[in-house]
Amino acid sequence: MSNQKLFNVAVVGATGAVGEQILRLLAERNFPINELKLLSSARSAGSKLSFKGREITLEEAKPESFDGVDIALFSAGGDVSRALVPEAIKRGTVCVDNTSAFRMDPETPLVVPEVNMDKINEHKGVIANPNCSTIQMVQTLKPLYDRYGISRIIVSTYQAVSGAGARAIDEMLRQSKEIVNGNEVEPQILPVGALPKKHQIAFNAIPQIDKFVENGFTYEEMKMINETKKIMGDDSLEVTATCVRVPVVYGHSESVYVELKSDFDVEEVKQLLADAPGIVLQDNPAEQVYPLATEAAGKLETFVGRVRRDLSNPRALNMWIVSDNLLKGAAWNAVQIAEYIAIEEN
Repeated sequence: MSNQKLFNVAVVGATGAVGEQILRLLAERNFPINELKLLSSARSAGSKLSFKGREITLEEAKPESFDGVDIALFSAGGDVSRALVPEAIKRGTVCVDNTSAFRMDPETPLVVPEVNMDKINEHKGVIANPNCSTIQMVQTLKPLYDRYGISRIIVSTYQAVSGAGARAIDEMLRQSKEIVNGNEVEPQILPVGALPKKHQIAFNAIPQIDKFVENGFTYEEMKMINETKKIMGDDSLEVTATCVRVPVVYGHSESVYVELKSDFDVEEVKQLLADAPGIVLQDNPAEQVYPLATEAAGKLETFVGRVRRDLSNPRALNMWIVSDNLLKGAAWNAVQIAEYIAIEEN
């Protein structure tokens, strides 16, 4: 396609874990790029990153950085997005934001392409990427919602430390070695955003992700509750969540209980999931086949298994959902949105 439109693209937060994956995907998928800008904090500016075999110098992210930029992918934290997304929009840039800054803004589409791709067209300069744990759940539940209707969702998450950044991964690995060697550990990172008290993550499970709010839930749990309703376009959905950090490097796992509005056949449910875009059904208990974080890591798909009718409620299902939190949970979802924008303009 010699007449394919090429885009000036900026990646904000290019040195972070999600930024790295965004760059890798843009390269692998041959995104139609004319000029690529890598934007970062002042601290990282001047260093270089490789993209498709050439070195690109990082620039400090400033309002004027977005002059002439068509599409910007933001993954540098909520404060950076709140400061710079409006500046980018003023300059005609379409922003795909990976942070929580605009997710619940009524004017901002909150998009999982397999669920509500059409919402992208309603954007006013920014499209929000949902929370990683929300993405894999709504992607899985969408075909069931369309076929049977959903009244209630109860989710418990088992979230990888990579969701808290590179320092959290380092801390888990360091603590693991210390404990194996019989030494004391000094937790310094997790839970992120909490009061000064920190907890050991190695060989442990921490039932707190982000700060607590007045109702006793955490921000992470409230994100899942509120974002699910917005993405599904259904405020009547009853959703509750318990989010837990576990000593896994990559890949969030979720135990989901879902009440459907109409009767269902379990085999039909499995077939619906197997046929759904971006979903891989791994469900053969006799052979111990079910989704595992270690196997989902590095893959773009969301994996579903342990699908079974609930014993106490014949209208309810239980299932296990696993996905790479840095890929479908962040970078891949954002790149899918950017690809849609590019296709629409070609």
